[in-house]
Amino acid sequence: MSFSAPAPAPPEQRRPAHVAAPGDTGLIPVFQPPEAAPQQRRIFAPGFGLRGPRRNRHLIAAEEISAISLPIGDDGVVIGTDTENMPAVLGLARPTRFDVVLVGGLWMSQVLALRAAATGARVAVETGRPQAWAQLAQVAGGGQQCVTVYPVGQVPAQGPSVSSPVVLIRDCGVRPPRGRVSSLPWQAVVTVLPFIGEYGPRWLSQANLVGIQRISPQETVLVRETLGIPQSDLEVLPTLSDNVALWSTRKHRKYVMTTPTDAETGLLGTARRLD
Repeated sequence: MSFSAPAPAPPEQRRPAHVAAPGDTGLIPVFQPPEAAPQQRRIFAPGFGLRGPRRNRHLIAAEEISAISLPIGDDGVVIGTDTENMPAVLGLARPTRFDVVLVGGLWMSQVLALRAAATGARVAVETGRPQAWAQLAQVAGGGQQCVTVYPVGQVPAQGPSVSSPVVLIRDCGVRPPRGRVSSLPWQAVVTVLPFIGEYGPRWLSQANLVGIQRISPQETVLVRETLGIPQSDLEVLPTLSDNVALWSTRKHRKYVMTTPTDAETGLLGTARRLD
C-alpha cells in the first residue's frame, strides 16, 4: 500500500513592520523630549557672597575720630630714650652724605655698631685696635658677615645702595688720619674720638651730628666755641653717666640714655666711658 506525502503548507506571509497609511508622507518622524520647565534664575547682588551672621556696624561719633591715631616716628637706629622717655632714633641710612662724630668710649660705639647691623646695614670698622672688635664682628649677625674689621687706612670701597646701606665706624684714636672712604649717599661715617684734643674742633665743625659723652671742664670750652652749646648744657657734660650722651646739631640738642639689652651686656659688658 502506498501513501502520498502531505502537501507542504504554504509559507507564512510576514506582515511589514510599517504599513503606509493614506496620509503618510514617507518621512521618518523625529521624536524630541518634552521641554523642561524653565528654572527661576537667582539674582546675586555684586560684592556679596553667602549670607553670614548679621551684626551691628562699627560706628563712632565724629568727635571721636581724633582719638584714633597710630604712633609713626623716624626709622633708623634706636640709640636710647630721651628725657621724656621717648625712643631716640638715629637715622644713619640716608640718600645724602651724613657724617657723625662721637666723643665717647668703645662701649658706646660698639652698641651703635650692633644696633646699626640689626637694622640691616653693613658695618665696616676701621680701627687701630682690631682685637677689641674681633669678638663683636664674629658674634654680630648670627653667623652672617655683617660687621667687618679693617686696619687703619685699608678700608676698600663698600658699594652702598638703597637696599644695602653702609655704616663706617672710624675708631682711629684722638687724631684720625684722612680716610680712604668718605661719606656717600647711603653710607654714613661715624668718627669716634676718645676725647677732644688739638684736632677735635675741626672734626666737630665738619660733622652733621655730634654725640658727646662725659668730658672734662677743659674740653667744654672747645665745645662751646665750636658748636655754640649753651652754658647750662656745658655745666652738665662733666657730670653725665657712662650710658648718657648729648646728641647735638647746629639747631637741636637732646640728652639720650642708652640702656643695653641682655645680649649687649653679655657681649660688651656694662656701660663705661673709659676703656
